[in-house]
Amino acid sequence: MCHVRLAARALLLIVAVPGAAFSQSVPDTLRLDDALALARAANPALRAAWLEADAAAARVPPAGALPDPALQLSLDNRPVNGFGTMDPMTMNTIQLTQTLPWPGKLSFGQARARGLAEAGRLDADEVEVGLIASVKSAYYQLAYMDRALAVMIRTRDLLRGFLQVVTAMYRVGTGLQQDVLQGQVAVAQMTEDITMVTQDRLAMAARLNALLGRDATVPVGPVVLRVVDDTLPSVDSLMALAAARRPALAAARQRVAAAQAGYRAARRGLYPDVLVGISYGQRPRYDNMVSLMVGVSLPVWAASRQLAERRETQAMEAAEEARQRDLCNETYARLAELRAQAERARNLSQLYASSILPQARASVDAALAAYRVGQVNFLTLVDNQMTVNRYAIESLRLLAEYQDARVRIEALMGAGTGDAR
Repeated sequence: MCHVRLAARALLLIVAVPGAAFSQSVPDTLRLDDALALARAANPALRAAWLEADAAAARVPPAGALPDPALQLSLDNRPVNGFGTMDPMTMNTIQLTQTLPWPGKLSFGQARARGLAEAGRLDADEVEVGLIASVKSAYYQLAYMDRALAVMIRTRDLLRGFLQVVTAMYRVGTGLQQDVLQGQVAVAQMTEDITMVTQDRLAMAARLNALLGRDATVPVGPVVLRVVDDTLPSVDSLMALAAARRPALAAARQRVAAAQAGYRAARRGLYPDVLVGISYGQRPRYDNMVSLMVGVSLPVWAASRQLAERRETQAMEAAEEARQRDLCNETYARLAELRAQAERARNLSQLYASSILPQARASVDAALAAYRVGQVNFLTLVDNQMTVNRYAIESLRLLAEYQDARVRIEALMGAGTGDAR
């Protein structure tokens, strides 16, 4: 009986000591703000998006520029026999011509290019928003894994302590071999869980490094899970903010405007372009001559060219309008889904913290007291401790899920843009 009391006191010490160690803060080796700054500066996908936007902006001036003039030099009316200059019709001619498109063709074409360039810039903003959300999500997942590993290691230490006690009791004849075997299995299972989460953390760290534009093997130390717990606005309020601020929605509007401008330019395709020119003829034996010319293009192939272009641009305009409506609907549905996910995670996390975890810890204390007097077996004590471990990890996972849903909502509302160049 003395051995049982000593073992019970040892169990109390095992339960109490790791809790104090776990309460110590974990050093922050990678701050979230630093990670975001690295991603904005070095992420290759974001840089590619900005370069594509620059390329689209460079297409705007050419779209409104006149066609290049044509300069022509000709030797006119030279005799085949000798190619001389004795014939009175012989001239050396320089001719300059310029095509003038029908009014509206260039202006609407440039408006289309300008709309596409603005859409490209907004697409780059959307890429940045998505990058920031991905970095935050990976960061929060790492923070969850760090905290989960701390809980698992603490639980494994407790189980090892339990195993030491029951092993000592078995050696002196007051314990059961079954308890020893159950303790060994519990420690092995917890070690397996720690190994799996450790490997998952390595993979997530590599993912974060890729987002930061770094080599996948760069070490990422423990990170801090910042808790943001406030009331989310209604879905309608979130959608109003997204409609006003999300770059992808603004880009969709710009593409609709660009398609409308393209259709207006195509409608003017049947109108003739004007060709003007001047030529100067130098005659070796007679007076020099000057000629002026004016011409127009003839849309003789309108059915297979201009009218086909008009149908194409009209279809493109309708397609862009449909894409815009679809993106609005998808944004609204995604906001509703993420808000429900965030609220569910937060409510469950609060329930675990306020009710389930305290009750689970109390059940461990009760099982420990009952084990002291032989009213419950060792397996019950282990099961109760594993229940505490499970709900503690689940509470951390829900917190990370809540934070992830929040950053996805922020991304849909356009939060996180900045100058990445």
